[in-house]
Amino acid sequence: MELLHRRCCGLDVHKETVVACLRLVADGKVTTEVRTFQTTTADLLRLSEWLAENDCTHVAMEATGVYWKPVWHILDDGEFVLVLANAAHVKNVPGRKTDVNDAMWLAELLAHGLIRASFVPDTQTQEMRSLLRTRKQLVREQSSHVLRVQKTLEDANIKLDSVLSDLMGKSGRTMLEALIAGETNPAKLAGLADRRVKASPEELREALRGRVTKHHRFLLRLHLNQIDALDAAMAMLDAQVEANLGPFRTAVELVTSVPGVKNLGAQVIVSEVGIDMSRFPSAEHLLSWACICPRNDESAGKRRSNRMRKGGAWLKTTLVQCAWAAVKKKDSYLQAQFYRIKARRGPQKAIMAVAASILTAIYHILKDGTMYKDLGRDHFDRRSTDRQKKRLIKRLTDLGYAVTIKPLAA
Repeated sequence: MELLHRRCCGLDVHKETVVACLRLVADGKVTTEVRTFQTTTADLLRLSEWLAENDCTHVAMEATGVYWKPVWHILDDGEFVLVLANAAHVKNVPGRKTDVNDAMWLAELLAHGLIRASFVPDTQTQEMRSLLRTRKQLVREQSSHVLRVQKTLEDANIKLDSVLSDLMGKSGRTMLEALIAGETNPAKLAGLADRRVKASPEELREALRGRVTKHHRFLLRLHLNQIDALDAAMAMLDAQVEANLGPFRTAVELVTSVPGVKNLGAQVIVSEVGIDMSRFPSAEHLLSWACICPRNDESAGKRRSNRMRKGGAWLKTTLVQCAWAAVKKKDSYLQAQFYRIKARRGPQKAIMAVAASILTAIYHILKDGTMYKDLGRDHFDRRSTDRQKKRLIKRLTDLGYAVTIKPLAA
């Protein structure tokens, strides 16, 4: 097997310790030295000095939770080429797993170039990614509190969420504040509704007729305070994202030209994939990295599964949300693609195909620095006129009609 790196190191990273295996090749002889370091800053600096003293050129480590990040940041200040390995790609033989064996295995794989490096974005991209991921977590937490408000109202037999589309909207919030303040008259509560509410006054009165106790008022106030606190936290995050958006502003503006992708969605996508598309050899590589393409699972000439791999949760969910918004744009390529696939494969596979098309477009937009150009809803018809003709003839034949094709006169 070809030897690519003569002086390399494999790191088995844990929360409190790092096991390092230094692999050196000199005059055809392989020597290894294993040392264990603590994950304190002082010990990690000693690790970096030890590797530098031995002229180590390449260092590999597994992506284990967040524990690899401080090790990466300290070693990144040195002259080493760092390689982050996907743990699923570098598994050792079962039954031989120890910290020392894991470090030696990583060093052996690295020496022969058998580790495929994972994508590690630059510091600015990592910070933007962390901010937007935290924002999404706060949104999910806020949604949980809204559900708890609904649960409390149901316990009091208040059916407010059945007559209002947005419980936390202007009308819903005003009624909730009145309930907490002690108002129990259904007519007075219904009178607080905005004139644009579609429910009739009678429906509102019946929905607001319940049994609200002191316990319910306490829980409602508690959850509303949490919702307000999360709103304030998200406002702070939005301000920080705007302050850090400088290097990404042009990319975000380009990505927002894609149907269904608004400003926040574009920020999330750019923070996840970065702005340098040279890291991905092609759009297909980006789709595979984002886990929105069918897997390869074939044996004995039979395809056993084409389900998508799990992973890429932050990026995948955002792309799917953008895809559902994109298919609502009339006379667009993405809408035509969705309905075309939906007729054969169902809505779930169709929406994932649209999400894949959006990410493919974003790859070329960021790579070439151009705006999105819609191909139009008739793209599939233009691409294959003969195929469309055969399909229509078959449909008429299935309905019991004999079809004769005659071109129109020029």
